[in-house]
Amino acid sequence: MPSTTLPYCPRYVPPPPTQENLDFADLAVIDLAKALTPEGRLELFPQVRDAFRTHGFIYAINHGWTQKQTDRIFDIANVPFTSVSADEAKAYAGDPKKDGYYQGFKTRGSWRLDSENEVFDQIEHYSLNRKVYTRSHPEALRPFLPEIEDFTHHNHYNVVHPILRLLALSLELPEETFVEKHRFDAAGETCARFIKYFKRSQAEEEKSKNVWLKGHADLGSVSVLWSQPIGGLQILSPDGKWRWVRHIDNALVINTGEAMEFLTGGYFKSTIHRVTQPPADQHAYDRLGVFYFSMPDDDVQLVPSAESPVLQRVGIEWCCTDDVAPNMEAWRKGRSAAYGVTPLKQGEKEGVEEEIISGIVVKHYN
Repeated sequence: MPSTTLPYCPRYVPPPPTQENLDFADLAVIDLAKALTPEGRLELFPQVRDAFRTHGFIYAINHGWTQKQTDRIFDIANVPFTSVSADEAKAYAGDPKKDGYYQGFKTRGSWRLDSENEVFDQIEHYSLNRKVYTRSHPEALRPFLPEIEDFTHHNHYNVVHPILRLLALSLELPEETFVEKHRFDAAGETCARFIKYFKRSQAEEEKSKNVWLKGHADLGSVSVLWSQPIGGLQILSPDGKWRWVRHIDNALVINTGEAMEFLTGGYFKSTIHRVTQPPADQHAYDRLGVFYFSMPDDDVQLVPSAESPVLQRVGIEWCCTDDVAPNMEAWRKGRSAAYGVTPLKQGEKEGVEEEIISGIVVKHYN
């Protein structure tokens, strides 16, 4: 009989939530447990549809993991940044130009945040393909791979797939339309990612206007952030203002990305968000994040679901014609190789910079 004792992992203890009086976004809270039944999905999909159409973000509660399990995954998420030597980290460094997406370690200073002032990021992250044994991992992380594998399965089947069914219902499509484009065992780079945002000097904060990661959209379809109390995440609201995302214990913060915008003909937009310096009462802390970034299978062509009765009524926003639309593999490779290293051009609007990937304009927001 296998042992039920988990390997020892140092505790990660976050600070209390901020007490600052911040301008928080008013996001819908979705009871994901209702998505387990056909009746519940029929009740939920209008709420999810309207929330994603308005803000592009939702909170999800009752997602099937306990607070204890969530605390444990944050303990594990901190291991790559506290228990792996610099030399070993180099051996497991990712190469997005070669691999077509970040896997393994991303080191600090890889991304240029401000060309004029020569400001670079202070972000480290460690990414694992959803099939966690696809690649080897640092020694300190190996005892926890079975738990990380459980984590990726839970995110994929119990969070992302239910959300994809609700999005399909929103377009009056068969429930499995998008699920069939997100198969766990298919070729692709859907991943779990642990991210550590490290504190910066006052001089760096002034140069970057307190922005730690400039406004952007995720390149995939559905992104899952496991809520944690250190603030910093902000979303661009419909009125053009940046608003903070509030922490909710054991909740998920979910948003749509570029691939979903392509697949839905612009009906669900890729949501613009950024990371800034935490609130004043949390300035002393580094910020640890746990994510699951889902993408369609590599061979999925990123074209609108034109068979949708909803899209036939409201119209389709075409980013390009179907014959030149990239598949997911080409899109992720182009976006990953260029991010933070390709010089950007000033867009038509102030504070918006642009680059061209696969013939499609990608915008970045300062």
